[in-house]
Amino acid sequence: MSRSQLAPGVEVVAVPGRGLAVRTAEGEFLSVRTGDAEEDALLSRLSGTAAGEPDDELDRIVRAFESAGYLADGPRRPRWPADRRDIRLLGDPVLTGPLAALLRALGAEPTTPAPDGTADDLSADEPAAIVWCLDGPVPDGLWDAADRLPDRGIAWLRCHREGWQAYVEPLAATPGDVTSAHVRARRLAATPAHRELAAYWSGPRTSGAPVHLTAPAAGLLAALLADDLSRWATGEPDTGDLPARRRLRCVDLRTLTVTEHPVLPVPDVAQIPKKAG
Repeated sequence: MSRSQLAPGVEVVAVPGRGLAVRTAEGEFLSVRTGDAEEDALLSRLSGTAAGEPDDELDRIVRAFESAGYLADGPRRPRWPADRRDIRLLGDPVLTGPLAALLRALGAEPTTPAPDGTADDLSADEPAAIVWCLDGPVPDGLWDAADRLPDRGIAWLRCHREGWQAYVEPLAATPGDVTSAHVRARRLAATPAHRELAAYWSGPRTSGAPVHLTAPAAGLLAALLADDLSRWATGEPDTGDLPARRRLRCVDLRTLTVTEHPVLPVPDVAQIPKKAG
C-alpha cells in the first residue's frame, strides 16, 4: 500500500458495542465493517505506527479508506515557494501587523514599507503579491491602480472595514480575476440602497463612538488573508463551497461570524457602434 495513514481531520473511534466508526473531515460519523480483520491491527495501520504483516482483509479495508479519500496523500500544506515569498503589505498596522506574523510563520517574507507608499511604488521591483488592509471604508479611486496589478503578474489581495462589517475580497492573480472595482459594482447592483451605499463610500460620514478592531477580530481577518495567500502560493486546493477567486467574505466584527458570497468579474461594456452617415 502506498498510503495507510489517516488524512488530517479524519479519525477512527471505537464505539462500545458497535465496533469502529470513522469521523470524516466534515464531522460525519460512518460505521466501519471490519469483517474478520482485527480492530487493533487496523487502528495501528491507520495511525501510521505500524506497517503490519501482509493481511488480505486489512489491505481490503485500507483500500476502502483510500478510495473514500480518508488517507493521507503527502504533506498537508506544501512549503511556500521561494519565487512567491516577497509579499508587500500596505494599510493599517492593526491588520498588517498580525498578518505579517502569520505570513512569516508560513514561510513567506512580508515587508511593510512606508505608510505613504502606493501600489505603483511597491510594484516597481515586481513583488509576488501586494496586500492592502484598511481599518475603514475604501476612498474613491484608492485601489484603481492596484486593480491593474494582476495584468503584470502580481497577485492582489485586500480587505477593509465598514462599521461593524469587514470585507475580505477575493485574491486576483491573473487578468480577468475579480478586482475591487468589480466588487463595488456587484455590491451596488445587489442592494436596493445603492445610492446610499455609493454616498457612504464617497463620504463625508458622521460617526459616533469609533469602532475599534479587537485583537481577535484583527487576528481573524489576518488569518483569512494569510490562508488565501498560502493556498495561492503553494497551489493547495480550496476547501470551501466557493472558489477563492470568486468569493467575497463578510465578517461581522461583533460576533466574528463569516459569511461567503459569490462574486464574478464585471464584463467590459461594449461601445455602442456609431451610425453610418
